[in-house]
Amino acid sequence: MTAQHSATARGRFVVFEGGEGAGKSTQAAALASRWGAVLTREPGGTDLGSALRQLLLDPTTATIDPRAEALLMAADRAQHVATVIEPALAAGRDVVCDRFVGSSIAYQGYGRGLSVEEVRALSGFAAAGLEPDLVVLLVVPASVSAARVGADRDRFEAAGDAFHERVAAGFEAQAATNPRWVVVDGTGSLDEVTSRVHAVVEERLGGRSVEPG
Repeated sequence: MTAQHSATARGRFVVFEGGEGAGKSTQAAALASRWGAVLTREPGGTDLGSALRQLLLDPTTATIDPRAEALLMAADRAQHVATVIEPALAAGRDVVCDRFVGSSIAYQGYGRGLSVEEVRALSGFAAAGLEPDLVVLLVVPASVSAARVGADRDRFEAAGDAFHERVAAGFEAQAATNPRWVVVDGTGSLDEVTSRVHAVVEERLGGRSVEPG
């Protein structure tokens, strides 16, 4: 007898990265809707992650040592990969995530001044070696970022211009050296940016649309 069902194909994993106000959340949601994919985020994609997100983003939180911050982000990621991302991918579901390892390297490595290689190793451990099939880096000028974020800022958004310049440099360095990354201009109307994202995703991964499962 021949098998009636072939093994489930593994889902695709796409991550959106970028600085504050770059449009990651909006574009991640748009792609997830188009694909019928699992939409998630870091930090905050699990119950544990939601508690960590509140602690990490709250502007009234007492000063967190950069190493402690990196470890909290890693704890969020370990739980997220183990209980949300990997099970969905293994079941054949596509997953679209707002931030992943690239943000830890940019924010805690370049931004906070920790060793980039140590943060990369910690993040890889937390993710159990999981890598995205594609990382879409949305970039906008600092003036656009400031206008989109507004005056009510979380702990990271309020970290200052010099910090965000270092973070931007961290994202640029990763995009320049990792072929899985693609840079997309995040300026312009929502439809314009969505069209750019759709084009690069289609080129890299194909435009398969599926119904939500």
